[in-house]
Amino acid sequence: METKVVKIPPNRVEEFEKELLEASEIIKRGGLVVFPTETVYGLGANALDEKAAEKIYSAKGRPSDNPLIIHIANPEDYEKWCKVERVDLLEKITNRFVPGPITVIQKKKDIIPHTVTAGMDTVAVRIPSHKVARRLIELSGVPVAAPSANTSGRPSPTRAEHVIQDLYGKVDMIIDSGECEVGLESTIVMLKGDDVTLLRPGGVTLEELEETLGKVKVDKGVFEKLKENEKPLAPGMKYRHYAPKASVISLKGDEEKVIAFMKESLKDKGVGVICYREDTEHLPHDNRVVVLGSKSDTEEMAHRLFDCLRTFDSIPEIHTVYARLPEDDHIGLAVVNRLMKACGYTVKEL
Repeated sequence: METKVVKIPPNRVEEFEKELLEASEIIKRGGLVVFPTETVYGLGANALDEKAAEKIYSAKGRPSDNPLIIHIANPEDYEKWCKVERVDLLEKITNRFVPGPITVIQKKKDIIPHTVTAGMDTVAVRIPSHKVARRLIELSGVPVAAPSANTSGRPSPTRAEHVIQDLYGKVDMIIDSGECEVGLESTIVMLKGDDVTLLRPGGVTLEELEETLGKVKVDKGVFEKLKENEKPLAPGMKYRHYAPKASVISLKGDEEKVIAFMKESLKDKGVGVICYREDTEHLPHDNRVVVLGSKSDTEEMAHRLFDCLRTFDSIPEIHTVYARLPEDDHIGLAVVNRLMKACGYTVKEL
């Protein structure tokens, strides 16, 4: 397949209506378009077209029991595709966080094919804030199913270069709008009866959710690996994700011991580390030492994480990456969640 790459700056969307119309036509006829969001790049197809959804799974090599998120342009579209049971909770979420990096799971309407929802009777829906994404969805006139635009299991793409590495030749068009703002996928919550359950942490934090909604349950899948026979309730819950080609091992424990361990490990030329900016004064100046961010800045860590993980794929001799685990409050919870999945829940305590 020939892939067309189009550059559309997010602050100049109006100047690229022709290109966005072309992209929307691809989606309408069942093709695949990679587009930017504020979280990561998405691999988009018509969510009402079962065969188009199948193309997403094929292009990514994605397991068929891993559901997709559908993207819509406006809050009034929720009721077109979902059976909204808790209007009050949805309104609270919408008023504070939408458009933005939050996905809500609700009962689906029959028009959404089971291919999109991995056979479940619920569907994950979000309204992105990125101007290019919103305009593309509006022009397409359909909900757009879109997981992250990477080969399944690889770190999610925060720049178009990442998409090109993984999917060039497998999609019809890639829209390049530069680097994504948040850098991690959206927060996913499920509304069921009186309960709000956090299924995946992201750009909207648990603390922010509880400020708005009261008590929020945290699904065990945020911290633990699901068993083989367990069906994921949301995208990204079950399988190893976000991993570079090298093995990843997370580090936690005493500060001095962690730094000493990284320093000793780097004597092996096949080892890389993902560390805090403050750690670098104790470590060699080397391209195998990759800075996640300042120890106190988890937003920077979230923004940089996937780019850090992909960095090691350009250093062929690297076989093992040791990565520091930050504190799991605020958006740090999302960073910890992604690192735990990247390392297959392998943590070295020091």
